[in-house]
This record gives sequence, structure tokens and C-alpha cells, in this order.
Amino acid sequence: MGPAKIDVSRDEFQTIRNFFARRTEDPDVQLGIGDDAAIVDASGPLAVATDTLVDGVHFPSGTAAEVVGYRAAAINLSDMAAMAARPRWCTLALTIPAPDDSWLEGFAAGLFTLASLHEVSLIGGDLTRGPLSVTLQLIGDFDGQPALTRSGGHIGDQIFVTGTLGDAAAGLALIQEGSADEGDDHRALAERFFRPTPRVAAGRALAQFATAAIDVSDGLIADLTHVCAASDCGAVVEVERLPLSAELLSLFPPQSAQAFALSGGDDYELCFTAPAAKIRAIESELDTLGTSVHPIGELVAGAGVECRRGGHVFTPATSGYKHF
Repeated sequence: MGPAKIDVSRDEFQTIRNFFARRTEDPDVQLGIGDDAAIVDASGPLAVATDTLVDGVHFPSGTAAEVVGYRAAAINLSDMAAMAARPRWCTLALTIPAPDDSWLEGFAAGLFTLASLHEVSLIGGDLTRGPLSVTLQLIGDFDGQPALTRSGGHIGDQIFVTGTLGDAAAGLALIQEGSADEGDDHRALAERFFRPTPRVAAGRALAQFATAAIDVSDGLIADLTHVCAASDCGAVVEVERLPLSAELLSLFPPQSAQAFALSGGDDYELCFTAPAAKIRAIESELDTLGTSVHPIGELVAGAGVECRRGGHVFTPATSGYKHF
């Protein structure tokens, strides 16, 4: 990692060595943590994604350090999944108010839980003093497979999503109102916000079937709108076909659950398009990975996303999360 700017009373480089310098088995990492820059041996196209998480903006203040580390990794891994990329390396820019061994230990545990699972090596970054903020950059390759982008959709393609939608947004609502521990269903939804599952293996598998893809971070409507704009088409979503979890439906009426699924965000499921003829092959491939997949609509001529309920067009109250 680069020069740290935390208290001179503490050896920042020792902090880095204690919590973030991990041995890597990746032979393509020629030089990792400990110099001015990392050196990796890469050939072919690379996917590069960066996300910043700010205390009180992207997670509630007081969130456990382990959860913050886990979410930082999961969100970037989800971007790799949407591109059908194989995650390889990451850099971390961590800003903390003051050195805190207990917090750093928890954060590192959460981060490396997912990094190790997906064989991602932390190869550098920066450590500074200030309001809590985490920026993770993840770099992946394609290992000979084609990349997925937002621009490959065609009119007539079916629209699919993995998993279930709306759980994370509902979970955040429960966390914010202080009821996330009131029962098993409450805790399950809160966990979907705190620890989303990046669909990396599913994204890799979809490279052979899908025409376009995006991860659901800001809300289904908002993110599908990006696919429509990039693919120069419109979309129709049949709201009754949205996959909703039993936990979500146990705590919220159907239309509220659908609203979370359409506009809530933070699920980090994949939304992708593919020809109708590929449905059975896609279902079979993702079933082997333990990932459910659901057709929810179709790409059509036009622009933007149209939602239908009971065959009638309706406009949701919001389209998704707005960053500004």
C-alpha cells in the first residue's frame, strides 16, 4: 500500500502488515503489497471495477466492521459477475477515523472471507485518516471467454433475473426502523442487505447464453433502463413474474414487496437478456450452480422500461436509488 496518513504515533506500515498483507498463491502477482505499486502479469482483456462505500450513505453508521468488509468485496465481485469476468486482484483505499485493531481485524475478516472464496489477491492500496470510507478496485480477466456488456440486447430477447428481488431493500428498511431482530424473517432480510451474494459463477456461466447483463444495485427499473439505453431498445416487465422470497411476502403485502423488488436495489442479483430459445439451457446451467433464474419480461422496440400489472401499464412511485 502507498504512504499512510494516519497518526504518526502508530506505525501505519505495521498496521498494513498486521491486517492486510496476505500471502498469495497467484503466480501472476509479481509484486504485491509493500512497494509504490503492484506488478501483475496479465494478458488479454481486463475488467476493472471500482466502488466506494461511505459510512452513513452506503451502510448505516455503526455497522459491524466485518459486514463493511464483506459488503465492499461483494459489491465489486458483483460487477465482475455482470461482465462474466473472472476476478483476480484488488486494491483497497481505506479511510478510518483512528487506528482500531478490533475494527481492522473485523473488517479484514469480512473482506478476505469473499476474497479468498473467489481467489482474489489484495495487491495494494492506501490507508488514510478521516471519516470512514472504503474504496475497493477489483481487476478481473476473461480466461478466453467473451465479456458480457449492457449493449448486446436485441428486441425479442427475454429478460431474466437470478435469485429473488426486494429482500435487501426491505432488510434495510427493517434495520433503519430498528426491527431487524424481531424474528427469523426479519433477520433473513437484514442479512440479505448486510451480506449479498455476488453471482460470480452464474455470470461466468451466462457468457455462453446471455446477450446483455447488469447487476441489480440501484433497483431493477433503474438498472434495466441502463441496458435498454445501451442496447437501443425498450423493455416490458410483468410485475407478477418478479421472484419474491417467502420472507419478504411474510412481512410485507404483495404490492409493497413488488415495490421493493422494482426499485429497492442492493440485491446484487444479475439481470440479463437472452433469446427465448435459451431458457431451458440457462435454467439447467444455473441449476447446477444452485442459482435460481426467472424470466420477467421482454426487450421491445422503443425506449425505457414499462411495468405491467395484470396486463395494465402502471408507473412505480420511484425507479431506484439516486446517487445525487
